[in-house]
Amino acid sequence: MGPYFPIFVDVRQRPILVIGGGAVGLEKTTVLLRAEAANVTVISPELAEGLREQADAGRIAHIPRAYADGDMAGFEMVFIATDDRSANAAIRAEGRRRGIWVNAADDPANCDYILPSVVRQGPITIAISTGGGSPAMARRVREELSDYFSEDFVPLAELVAEVRADLKARGLLPQISQETWQRAIDGNLRALLAQRRTGQAKALLLARLGAPLTAPPPDDFIDQGADREAAVAGRGAGGC
Repeated sequence: MGPYFPIFVDVRQRPILVIGGGAVGLEKTTVLLRAEAANVTVISPELAEGLREQADAGRIAHIPRAYADGDMAGFEMVFIATDDRSANAAIRAEGRRRGIWVNAADDPANCDYILPSVVRQGPITIAISTGGGSPAMARRVREELSDYFSEDFVPLAELVAEVRADLKARGLLPQISQETWQRAIDGNLRALLAQRRTGQAKALLLARLGAPLTAPPPDDFIDQGADREAAVAGRGAGGC
């Protein structure tokens, strides 16, 4: 696996500093804002047009000058978006002294963490990394996964989250193993959801999990027959 531990970080209230106002800085802030980061500051004498729009809209704060030693105080994560590797090394060293994580774009030697290639579909996020060794390969894997994880996975992920929350509220979640969940989630459910038969899909998922319904099953629920019918429909929806 190399020296990197894969995690997902909640950045919504985390104070984050981006150093550099060009295209790379814009890329970093755009990704952060998409993740609902609400406390992003950019230090740069000038801003690219997209960054200027973000600043004017109040989505980011802007300090209009070059980075100076000590500017990262109070921040929890730093993104360096410049191509000056000597400056990157100095900023990373400061981050080490202060206990602040630093990422330098395209400069793994000066990174405490690296950013993976990402596939997103609704609530599903898949991160791919080669440990900084081959970003091109990571992008290639991302493209292939993007072809597989089509939009019809979104309603399935939403249904599973809804059922899980329901079972947790009813105190039933600890009784269901991960293996049972994995067997219960398949292309048949996706096929039912593609046909907008959400009630039947939910009832079928609960039945597979061995959990009782909290309401009468929908009129079109056929129990085991639903598996056979959905399997036929699933051939047109891509199956699993």
